[in-house]
Amino acid sequence: MAKIGVDVGGTFTDLILETEVEGENRVYVHKVPSTPEDQSKGVLTGINEICRMGRVAPADVKMVVHGTTIATNITLEHNGADVGMLTTRGFRDILHIARHKRPHNFSMQFDVPWQSKPLVKRRNRIPISERILPPTGDVDTALAEDEVRAAAELFQTRGINAVVIAFLFSFLNNAHERRAKEIIQEMMPDAYVCCSSEVVDVIREYERFSTTAMNAYVGPKTAFYLRNLERSLKQEGFDAQLRIMQSNGGIGTVETCSEKAVTILTSGPAGGVIGGRWAGALSGIDNIITVDIGGTSADISTIPGGEIKIMNPRDTYVGAYPVLAPMIDLTTIGAGGGSIAYIDEGGAFRVGPRSAGADPGPVCYAEGGTEPTVTDAQVVLGRLDADKLLGGELTADRDLARQAIEDKIATPLGLSVEEAALGVIKIINNNMALAIRANSVARGLDPRNFALMPFGGAGPLHGVALARIVSAKEVIVPPAPGITAAVGLLVTDMQYEFTRSVLTILNDADQKALDNVNVHVEKLEQLCRERLLADGVPPEKHRFLKIAECRYQGQGFELRADMPSGPLTPENKDVVMENFHRQHRQDYGYAFEGSLVEIVTLRVVGVAEVKSLEWPKLAVANGAGVEAAYLFSRPTTFDGGQTLDTPRYDRGKLLAGHEVAGPAIIIQHNSTTLVPPGSAARVHESGNLHVSV
Repeated sequence: MAKIGVDVGGTFTDLILETEVEGENRVYVHKVPSTPEDQSKGVLTGINEICRMGRVAPADVKMVVHGTTIATNITLEHNGADVGMLTTRGFRDILHIARHKRPHNFSMQFDVPWQSKPLVKRRNRIPISERILPPTGDVDTALAEDEVRAAAELFQTRGINAVVIAFLFSFLNNAHERRAKEIIQEMMPDAYVCCSSEVVDVIREYERFSTTAMNAYVGPKTAFYLRNLERSLKQEGFDAQLRIMQSNGGIGTVETCSEKAVTILTSGPAGGVIGGRWAGALSGIDNIITVDIGGTSADISTIPGGEIKIMNPRDTYVGAYPVLAPMIDLTTIGAGGGSIAYIDEGGAFRVGPRSAGADPGPVCYAEGGTEPTVTDAQVVLGRLDADKLLGGELTADRDLARQAIEDKIATPLGLSVEEAALGVIKIINNNMALAIRANSVARGLDPRNFALMPFGGAGPLHGVALARIVSAKEVIVPPAPGITAAVGLLVTDMQYEFTRSVLTILNDADQKALDNVNVHVEKLEQLCRERLLADGVPPEKHRFLKIAECRYQGQGFELRADMPSGPLTPENKDVVMENFHRQHRQDYGYAFEGSLVEIVTLRVVGVAEVKSLEWPKLAVANGAGVEAAYLFSRPTTFDGGQTLDTPRYDRGKLLAGHEVAGPAIIIQHNSTTLVPPGSAARVHESGNLHVSV
């Protein structure tokens, strides 16, 4: 049996193949250029090439796990579907009014994306007569089915192929939404239709409407891409199960991710965090700050105690739109190897967030790029060898990079080329350091207690510098840093999550009130169970995590608190409150133990564990030196401005127990690790490099 993980980035598509040959586990890694015009082309090319590398026939591949940015790109590029919306009469402008918050309080020129670029145009938001009453969910005004039919006819004349049904109190009673959906599907059988009670069955109409609108906005193109990829794999002879990485760190089927496309909005970065935790566990380290630096962006996440954090609902925004879908807590900034260095209109020296991407790429690639990038600066400083990129498969032109930095940066600022290149690196490192602090210190976590783990094609070049800036205790470079996000795809579990809003104050809740909570938890468990069974997961492999999203009564937003394994009772309800107090103290630095604690939303996660990737251990050095791994030496300029003759080592020839003293550069096919003066890299038996700071 063979499994493939394939992660699509802005510049490269990363792949990993795990297979068994004569009882021996073997792992192959590979990179191919991404194809932004159609991601599936690069995916199929990479899968075919890595199968040839591993001598694996297409029929022998049993599973392909895919991390994709397709839904994210639709959101950021604003090229989603034309969406029609049915909503309760009197509330068609909820998506426009939002929370009446100004993105920038003191700016007179700010943009309000949900108004300037609405997910659903106002003319396509159709009010429908209906009303459900809180808190019971009783019907006050019956659904006007004739109005629903008239709206469907209007949508057809306007060529709309995606429809949202979002009524005011559907989280209490979704009968009207379900009936409206039946009518729309009857009249528009080819339309992409979703109800708010199906996508996110929770309180707060604006966030619920926005999430459902986002699902319909990205859904048609996402569903087409996923189903087309599944079909193309079969045409190529791959009869493998295709699974998709979700934003919460679990994997789902093509069908479920097509129906709820909002669950894969941060699919790509999630794999890197999972892979980072896996790599840390190889060395027995569970306090990790992951920094995934690719060609376009840097994704940063903090993993305390080996536990991946999920964002609080108040923070789950994608492109300024609130999306109430569970997402791994990470920070993304425009900082990567392709980030463009430039002087802005005010004369300031800036790097990113604009990127040269895969086309044309950095100037040194000689593919038509004219603006200098971070990669060009690394080449000019001698940290990237022009003849060793991707193991020599990709060559770079150092003279082109030098000329671009001189013309665009050095000459206008009166700097030498080397000073300008060092400036590029310093700016990008400080941008990333700010993001690292935002994801650690601002979350109540001290970087001094964490190892910093840089990966992605560009990550290990920046690792030690970043660790020094944020005071991390060491740097750990994974065995295959350039494809760590793809590794994460093969070490994650299958997960499904379902939610339900059930307002309950725990402090004075009696058994009757708690039984109401227990009934809803059981219903959510059953939904998870049905999804897992549909995926062929036997009941004995099902595992359920129960979470109560709580707040102090009167607070605006909630925090997640774990629930006990059995039903809630007056005897164990304190467990939920204590977990909430602990989380509140972690996030805000204080807690109000004597205040009323209110459950707002119940969340159940259905989990099915998958067999984790087995990474082969390195042979032990047994006193042998690093001479066999030595390649050559070349002048290299470091952050202090000193240029030193620096040895290069082949990482593939380093053995467990070897130590490489800086200055040194350790080269492998998918990435390059910089060991500056004063640092040393120790090789762990797992293949991890532990670099001192």
